Amino acid sequence: MNLETSVGGIPLLTCVYNASGPRSGTSQALNKVALSTAGAILTKSATLLEQKGNPLPRVWHDENENSMCSMNSEGLPNSGIDYYLSSKTIDETMKGCDDNTTTTTNSSNKPYLVSISGKTLADNLLMMDQIQEKMNNDDDNDRIAGVELNLACPNVIGKPIIAYDFDQLRDILDTISKKKYTFVLGLKLPPYLDGKHLQEAATIINEYATSAGIKYVVCINTVGNALSIDSIAESPTIKANGGLAGLSGKAVKFTALANVRQMRVSLKKEIDVVGVGGIYSGEDVFEFLLCGASAVQIGTCHWIEGAKCFNRITNELSQILKEKGYSSAKECMGKLKPWSKEGAAKTRAVKKKHKGSKAGSSSGGSSSSLSLFPTTITIGGVGMNLIVDIVLVLVVAVLVADKYGKISF
Repeated sequence: MNLETSVGGIPLLTCVYNASGPRSGTSQALNKVALSTAGAILTKSATLLEQKGNPLPRVWHDENENSMCSMNSEGLPNSGIDYYLSSKTIDETMKGCDDNTTTTTNSSNKPYLVSISGKTLADNLLMMDQIQEKMNNDDDNDRIAGVELNLACPNVIGKPIIAYDFDQLRDILDTISKKKYTFVLGLKLPPYLDGKHLQEAATIINEYATSAGIKYVVCINTVGNALSIDSIAESPTIKANGGLAGLSGKAVKFTALANVRQMRVSLKKEIDVVGVGGIYSGEDVFEFLLCGASAVQIGTCHWIEGAKCFNRITNELSQILKEKGYSSAKECMGKLKPWSKEGAAKTRAVKKKHKGSKAGSSSGGSSSSLSLFPTTITIGGVGMNLIVDIVLVLVVAVLVADKYGKISF
């Protein structure tokens, strides 16, 4: 199955890659992403200087594995921009990619993307200047494929989210437009819970798309102002910021889908949309592609499962596309259909068939299929459950007769 795509003009071998944050802070962690079927490698959001982040504990995962819900108030721990731009880090990240020549998804040609999240506009501009200088001066100047500017992080205590402050958003994009950077630029956006706010953000991004070189947006970052309580200790589960944290995982998927869909409709066609939030299966990826995402990023699932999640998810996506009759991931992008009675009836029929097959498989249907408590196996036309009941009654009767000597056969 062809899972190739492009983001901001950058070719990706598969439409699935890692989100900035979980398991992306070191070259060792990024190397595991590079060796997987992920289509790109995205670094941890870098600040100008190395920083430790908020005090521990700053991350919480729901103990119910099926929920895959997480919260974090990390405070952007990272190794500083110099680390992520260094040739040594990039070499270590890509190490071993060329050793596997049996699959095109393991390749040193995978794009290396740098995420930045300065504390101030000046910090962001300094980091972007450094990136531009490196790309201008390095002989191998295509090693950094693009930059993801994080305008959405709610975890820096006391700092507002830039993309919620539309005057500030306009100022930073206006300043960037005057710098004339040549690298591919993407914007990481927060979740917009009000349609008018999303439309205003999209309008500003459209206005500066050409001049600022904005090639794609990423929707969404964590949902801020979440709180998890430890009812035993009667306290928050996270120490930093009074326990307030960013919510991620399955709980945010539907907000993410809505933001991707609305951004795809509202933004200029040449601006790609990357979806992130609550993705843990191939079916989730398929839903984001239908909504118009050109690619998706995996965060919480990568955090919990490790880089092996990329192989599993791309395999699941391939199977779904095959069953749906698509020959590539690109074929289904933006093909979300309006609700219809016909579509709803088709869904009911499939669910009914699935429910029936599930019931059939659970009840047996073949004498060679045994379960702990079989219900359909027969002996001489007598149901096995009935035979078991009779045997149990006889055993009880024998025990009683042995004890009291009052029952005979």
